Amino acid sequence: MIDESHWNSLLAAARAAREQAYAPYSRFRVGAALLDEAGRVHGGCNVENAAYPEGVCAEAGALSALVLAGGRQIIAAVVVGEGAEPVTPCGGCRQKLREFADATLPIRIADGQGWRGEHTLAALLPASFGPTHLTKKDGRDAAS
Repeated sequence: MIDESHWNSLLAAARAAREQAYAPYSRFRVGAALLDEAGRVHGGCNVENAAYPEGVCAEAGALSALVLAGGRQIIAAVVVGEGAEPVTPCGGCRQKLREFADATLPIRIADGQGWRGEHTLAALLPASFGPTHLTKKDGRDAAS
């Protein structure tokens, strides 16, 4: 169970990351923060590119920071963005989060005013494909 102090730390990190976003084309800045299995918080922001498909989402940036720090499991996630509707992770980022979390991952959504919602990864990515699908029936990794 994630306590409110963890959620508040994640919210602060995601908001700070959002302030650093590089979004000169869309002006749509997003920040994300992930809590790993060691209790560390990893932030990321979106980084656009003139070659539009080459940009990076905030969640992907936070995942890179998590992996760089040695994290391998996401315990909780926060995404911060401003919009008429709550800003949830895009489809690609939902799959990226799935690599390091199971279906029960809690994902809170916020904006500058406060919390806008909470979902599990299963609600955002039902019947997902993940690392366990690549494990052989005897429990060995498929690459073995």
